[in-house]
Order: sequence, then C-alpha cells, then structure tokens
Amino acid sequence: MYTTEIQIRVRYSETDQMRYVYHGNYAQYFEVARVESLRTLGVCYREMEEEGILLPVLEFSVKFFKPAFYDELLTIKTTITEMPMARVVYNYETFNEQGVLLNKASTTLVFVNKSTGRPTSAPPSIIRSLEKYFLA
Repeated sequence: MYTTEIQIRVRYSETDQMRYVYHGNYAQYFEVARVESLRTLGVCYREMEEEGILLPVLEFSVKFFKPAFYDELLTIKTTITEMPMARVVYNYETFNEQGVLLNKASTTLVFVNKSTGRPTSAPPSIIRSLEKYFLA
C-alpha cells in the first residue's frame, strides 16, 4: 500500500453561497493529490504523457460527511492499495485542520496508449516505483 498526503488551502472562489467548498472542486483537489502522489514516487505526469501514456478517469465517487470552509487548510490523504495493471485506483480521505474526516473518495484511471487510444499496461517506471510498497 502506498500513501501520500498533501495540503490545500481553500480559496474564497471555491466556496458556494452556503460558505461550503463547492462539491465540484473536490475533483480538482483530488487531481492535485494524484499528480503529487506520482511526483513523490519520482514519476512526472507530464513526462508520462510526453512518452505516449494518457491516464483518463474511468470512475469517480465521493461521499461527504462534513463541509470544508474558506481558508481552511485541508489535508488530503491519497492511497493506492493495489499494484496498478491497466488501471490504477486512488482512494482519498480529506481532513480539516482539526483532523475531522470531511469526505472519502476514489478514482479509477486507465492507462491509455496516446497513439492508439487503447488501454495499455502501467508504465514500467510506475511499477518499479511502487514495487517496494507491495512486496509481501
């Protein structure tokens, strides 16, 4: 299992009339968490795309427990629980500054060959970087 954490401060423009973070913004927060999770492994998302591998989202789900508010510093914990093959599943937990769990989410992404548009295996760089987290 591989886990990382990032922090994001809620900007005023990300809130709605109820002063809550608008639910649609969490997709962007989780994208930042995914990209930084790969970067921590030494994998650059941009370089992966330049090498011909795309990673579109296949599924996205989120369950909300409590709202986040303007200027709160959120911690997003990102976990990969299974070694990626043609797909990679990310699980997220978002916490406020008091450590209260605000939501749980997951995204499933598919490795796609840019030139063919067809699913492909996870790049060797990702497999090598994650192996030590999944050794039994």
